[in-house]
Amino acid sequence: MRAALSSTSKKVSAAAAARWPRLAFVSPASHHHRRHHQSNKPTKKRRDDYILGPDLPDIWATPGSSSPPPPPPAESETGGTTLAVDAELVPTIIDGKAIAEEIKLGIAKEVHRMKDTIKKVPGLAVVLVGQRRDSQTYVRNKIKACEEVGIRSLMAELSEECAEDEVLDAVSKFNQDSSVHGVLVQLPLPQHMDEDTILGAISLQKDVDGFHPLNMGNLALRGREPLFIPCAAKACIELLLRSGIKLKGKNVAVIGRSNVVGLPTTLLLQRHHATVSVVHAFTNNPEDVTRVADIVISAAGVPNLVRGSWLKRGAIVIDVGTNPIEVSFIQQVYWCS
Repeated sequence: MRAALSSTSKKVSAAAAARWPRLAFVSPASHHHRRHHQSNKPTKKRRDDYILGPDLPDIWATPGSSSPPPPPPAESETGGTTLAVDAELVPTIIDGKAIAEEIKLGIAKEVHRMKDTIKKVPGLAVVLVGQRRDSQTYVRNKIKACEEVGIRSLMAELSEECAEDEVLDAVSKFNQDSSVHGVLVQLPLPQHMDEDTILGAISLQKDVDGFHPLNMGNLALRGREPLFIPCAAKACIELLLRSGIKLKGKNVAVIGRSNVVGLPTTLLLQRHHATVSVVHAFTNNPEDVTRVADIVISAAGVPNLVRGSWLKRGAIVIDVGTNPIEVSFIQQVYWCS
């Protein structure tokens, strides 16, 4: 959200933005929000397809909620070093709410200063397609956060059955609205829509989600600076840094490789010179990877995936997943002491 307050025009010219608004590249990476709507479309074979590899969905096996987690091994041998794994870990909670309040207070002050000095306030526009409960919750929280800090919010709500062109029209209108400084399309989109086309249609200078191919590409390249950083990845790094946790040289396991969370989190961690291992649905013995990690970030969208036996003593753990459990939403951030 804070990125929407920055004067991005000095980084990218209006002429450049006009050339790029509908630019989209095909990514070989899959992410868990994708509906795989492209599977029924004919695709042209490329000579380098075997180098890029197959685009396979990450389908995780959900741990049974009725069965207790397996007991942790007494010790494991890894590279000659014996790692004791404790059966009971006492967590020290990272107070994410307090950190969020601190960030919102800073944004509110900046918005007030903008209103006083240039007589303008930032505007955020959201495009919501369909009636998914989780998407509605995310959008409602964004609108509430805007109200709390003085940012103007707009929303275009479309039905699940609407045509893709209707979504593109909504994005185009927000792109052209000078009072709107940030545009985001709530994911996932219905199965019949091309997500890459819609995300690529968002103006580069208003891509507050950071999902435009050029923003993601600049995040991946050393020496480049994206205009916007995906918010969930940025939140993970904010939590760690504001908690006084040094990332340089740390072994970090990121569980999940979605374009929304896993991939940008991995790229950000590498910028902080952490040594990153990516665990995905095809990883053999994932617990062997997480047990030697100083920091574990779970972004697979699977509840109860990470058990105590997956962690070493003193590991810092961030659970990005938000999953409906009965009538509540659970989001945890903690480290084990």
